[in-house]
This record gives sequence, structure tokens and C-alpha cells, in this order.
Amino acid sequence: MIRLGLQIPNFTYPGVADANLFERIAAVATTAESAGFDSVWVMDHFYQIPSVGPRTDPMLEAYTLLGAIAARTSRVRLGTMVTGVTYRNPALLAKIVTTLDVISSGRAILGIGAAWNEDEHNGYGFAFPPVAERMARLEDALRICRAMFTEPVSTVQGTHHHTREALNVPRPVQPGGIPILVGGGGELRTLRLVARYADACNLFGDVQTIRHKLGVLRRHCEEVGRDPSSITTTRLGGLVIAPSAREAERIASEAAARRGTDLDEYRRYAVVGDPDAVLEQARAYLDAGLDGLIFNMPNAHELEPVRLAGATLSALYP
Repeated sequence: MIRLGLQIPNFTYPGVADANLFERIAAVATTAESAGFDSVWVMDHFYQIPSVGPRTDPMLEAYTLLGAIAARTSRVRLGTMVTGVTYRNPALLAKIVTTLDVISSGRAILGIGAAWNEDEHNGYGFAFPPVAERMARLEDALRICRAMFTEPVSTVQGTHHHTREALNVPRPVQPGGIPILVGGGGELRTLRLVARYADACNLFGDVQTIRHKLGVLRRHCEEVGRDPSSITTTRLGGLVIAPSAREAERIASEAAARRGTDLDEYRRYAVVGDPDAVLEQARAYLDAGLDGLIFNMPNAHELEPVRLAGATLSALYP
């Protein structure tokens, strides 16, 4: 379902006015598509997050943006990495994602998680319940969205949310319904929900951490009688690629400084180097057991790095 994805988390582009912002975003997405990426992702946030930039930086609403990107692309799958469960009623979310699937002729993915950014909850007036309740709401949403994607009329009684003979017309274009990806690597609750409900999951961490998380997911799958190979597993991380290692180090150092960290710490999050080094580092994650890799790039708006990344990483999937 996902092999090579590009996440676009940043909308602060030097010299690009707000009126021209979408054209540059669309250019990033279409460049990714032509370069060999099979999916494009945006964050579901209302403020910029601290690991990317100041909270006052521009942030666009996710599903409005994905609908516009759908009209400019023809092949890449489209989703959020990931939707906060607290931001939308689950039945409305299912309707929104189904609309994206129709607009894109069957390319939508529902990425969803328990939400974490208390700051924007407070600012927008959303309740930010304790983690146990957010996880319960996530399970409700997974059940409701699955039902609305696959059943002509759905009735689900959850802990916090329910549907009663809910209609979802037009139906999703994708046979079998829209795939659901759960973001997060919580070993007790999140990965258990993945095993029970999800088509895919996204993890974070270095190679050793990824290998461990995949082992936990396999155990949860055994407990519920699920074949773990039926779940697409991905990792989200940074990518800095340049024709030379020296240039990549320079760009990575600047990106680390914007994140308020040093280069060594940034390297634990990002793949950095010339094409040969990037390919070697990326392959190590696949060797750990992942099916796909999703990257964000600090200089994606320059477009040429996206082309180089696609040309390089496509070799992982001959």
C-alpha cells in the first residue's frame, strides 16, 4: 500500500507569498509523483509543531489541502500523517475521507492517531482529555470509519461516539473501503489497536527501535489471530540528500539548528548523505522489517532535492 512517501509538514518558503503558497505546494506534490514517490502526506495541525518551526508559522487545514492536491495529481495516494482523533466527529471524518477518495479517484488513506498537541486544542477550544480517553475515542473512530467505509448503512455503539443507521453516499471508490493507517508506536495500546483494526501503521525511531516495535506488533497480532504481513508498516523520518556528502551535512546542520538540536541528534531522526549513503541508510530500515518509508525534507520546496530523492530511493523497490 505504501512504499515511498513524501510528507509536507512545512509551509514557510522564502520569497513565497501566501497567495502563491498553494502553487508551490502543488509543485512539490507533482514533483514527488513524477520522481517516483507513491504517496503524499500532510500533517493534521492548526499551529506549526515545535520540531518543525515556530508555532506562528503558516499551517493549512489538512483535508482542504489534500483535496486540492488530489486535483493536481493522478497517481500518488493521499493522507494525513496523522489526523488527530479529537478534532472531528468520527462519522464526519469518514465522510471527509470518503469525499477525498471520490475526488482522487480512489487514492485516499485515512491516517489517524490519538492526538497530542494540547496547545492547539486549547487555542481552538477542543477538549483535550487524558490519554486513556483519547485512546478509547481512537478505538471508536476506527470502528466507525471502518463500518462507514465498508457497509451501506452502519450502526456502531462506541464508548464516546456512535452512529445509528449512518449513510455514506457516494461510497468509497476503493474496493473494500479506504485503507486505515494508525500512527504511533505505543506498545500497550496503540499497537494493539493496529493489530485489531488497521491496514497499516507508522512508527518512529532508529533501526533498533523499529525492529523492537515490529516485534511487539507481531505479538499483538498473534493474540488476536491476525497475520502481521497483512499490515503495511512504515517509518516517518527526515531526509537530507544532496549530490555530495558535504552539501548534505551543511543542509542537515541548518535543519538541526531550526529544530533547536545538534547534527548528531538530527541524524537519529533523519537519513542524511549523498545518494549512495542515503540508499544504504534507507535500506537498513527495510532490512529491519518495514514495508515502506515516509520522509519529510527541509528543502522540498526547492524541488530538485525531491527529484534526487525519488530517483535514488526508487532503487529500493525495483
